Amino acid sequence: MKMTWEALLSTKRYGHKALPPQEVGRSHFHKDHDRIIFCSAFRRLGRKTQVHPLALNDHIHTRLTHSVEVGSVGRSLGIRVGELLADELPGWITAADLGMIVQSACLAHDIGNPPFGHAGEYAIRDWFRHRLNGPLLEGLSEIEIKDLQTFEGNAQGFRVVTCIENNLFDGGLRLTYPTLGTLLKYPWTVKDATAKGKFSCYQAEIPILNELARELGLVPQDTDRWCRHPLSWLLEAADDICYAILDLEDAIELNILTFEEVRPILLELCGDQAHEAELLSSEVSARRKISALRGKAMESMVNSAVAAFMDHRDAIMRGIYAGELLADGDPGVRDGLHKAKTLAQQRVFPDNRKAELEVGAYTTLGILLEQFCMAVHENHTKGGVDLSYRTQKIKSLMGVHAPPSEMPLYNAYMRALDFISGMTDNYASYLARQIGGLG
Repeated sequence: MKMTWEALLSTKRYGHKALPPQEVGRSHFHKDHDRIIFCSAFRRLGRKTQVHPLALNDHIHTRLTHSVEVGSVGRSLGIRVGELLADELPGWITAADLGMIVQSACLAHDIGNPPFGHAGEYAIRDWFRHRLNGPLLEGLSEIEIKDLQTFEGNAQGFRVVTCIENNLFDGGLRLTYPTLGTLLKYPWTVKDATAKGKFSCYQAEIPILNELARELGLVPQDTDRWCRHPLSWLLEAADDICYAILDLEDAIELNILTFEEVRPILLELCGDQAHEAELLSSEVSARRKISALRGKAMESMVNSAVAAFMDHRDAIMRGIYAGELLADGDPGVRDGLHKAKTLAQQRVFPDNRKAELEVGAYTTLGILLEQFCMAVHENHTKGGVDLSYRTQKIKSLMGVHAPPSEMPLYNAYMRALDFISGMTDNYASYLARQIGGLG
C-alpha cells in the first residue's frame, strides 16, 4: 500500500463540512495557521518553560519562541520539498501550501505541553503512578490508568486542537486534515508508546485519530496505530534542528556553557558554510557570533533533511520508513547533532538551578493535582450532590472544564488535566500557593 498526495493533502476540515479546493485570499492552510496563532492556548506558550523553568533572562526560549522558530524552519522544509515534488502534487497544492501546512503543525507541536516543560510531564505521570492502589483510580480500566500515568504533551496537544480550543468538544480549532496529520508525530495510543512514553492520542480521541487516518489514507500498522503523514517527518526535523542549536545558545546565555565550547559543534553542523562563519571578528560578542553560526548551521541542516526526505520518499510514502531525516542525511550534520545533544545532556540538563526549579515544579503540580482530582472524584462518586465546600470552589475555578457528575471518571480526570496542563508556569505557581494555603 502506498499513500497518495491527493488524499494526504485533502482540504477537508475536521468538525466542518467539506471545503472547495480553491479559496480566494487565504488558502485553507493559511486559515489553519491563523487559527493556531490567535488561539489562547498558543498565546499561553509565552509563559511556559522550554528547558529552563522561570528563567529571568529575557533571551531564554519559552515554548512560544521555540514554536515560532520551529515553524519558520518547518516552512522552509515544506517549501523546499514542495518544489522538488511539484510534478507529483495535486493541482490545488503549491509548494507554498506545503510550507504552510508544515509551519502550522510546527506552531502547534507543543501546544499541549504542561507548565514547567518536561518536568511537568514527569510530575503528572508520577503523581498518578503513586495513586495506583488508592481509591482515586478504582473503577478505571488498565488502559485508562496507563493514559493518566503516561501523560504526554503530544497527545494533549492533539486533544487541545481537536476538542478544547474555540469549539469545545465540537471540533476544537477545526483544522484541516493535512495539518492535523502532520501534527501527529506518533499516530498511535499509549498501548504502542515508545520507550520514552511517546504517543499522540489518548483513549478519548481514538475515534478522531482513526477518522483522520482513514481520510488521509495513512497506512494502518495495527489496531489504532497508523504510519506517519509524510510531512510529519519534516516537522520532526524542524524541531530537532531548533533543539540542537537553541538549547546550547540558551546555555551560553545562562553561563552554563561558553561560546568556545559550543563553537566546534556549530562549525561541524555548518559543513560547507563553515568557511564563511569563520570570518567572524574576535571583537564581536558571543551572542552575535552564535547568531551568525546558527544561521549557517540551520541552512546546512535544512539541506540535509530535504535531501534525506527525497532519498527515502518511497519508503516514507509506503509508511515503512523508520529512521530520522537528520540522522540519515549528511554525515557531518548527523555527527554534529549527536555531539550537540550529548553536550546538552551532560552539561545543560543537569544544571543545579534547573534541577532545583524542577523539583519545585513537582511540588506545585502535586498540590494542583491533589486538589483538582480529589474534587473531580468526589463530584463523580457523590453524583454532584452534597459536595464539600472545597470541591464546589474547585469546580467553580475549572469553569467550562468542570465535568458533570455523570461523566465517566476517566473522562472527568482528563477534564482536570485539560485545566491544569493549560496553565502557564506563573499561574500554576500562583494557584498552588493559593489553594495549598501557602499564599
